[in-house]
Amino acid sequence: MSLVLDLPPELETELAAEAAKLGLPLRDYALRLLAGAGGVRPTPNNGSELLAYWQGEGLVGTRPDVVDAPTHARSLRERAQTRGRP
Repeated sequence: MSLVLDLPPELETELAAEAAKLGLPLRDYALRLLAGAGGVRPTPNNGSELLAYWQGEGLVGTRPDVVDAPTHARSLRERAQTRGRP
């Protein structure tokens, strides 16, 4: 099926920016958004469910700049813990 949408320029710019952040073509990002709009999904309750959710969304492996995930996560936690403190 083919569908043509006439988007306001601001929305197109916003969608294109989000697609670029994820390294996706705008078409693929729009399809992902439309596919995910099907309904409310249950909240992941543990790490295994969260990982499965991320894999289902195609998010695993989208950060090639992060070569050591545990070190990156530790750095993010440390920055969050000291945020706002001298």
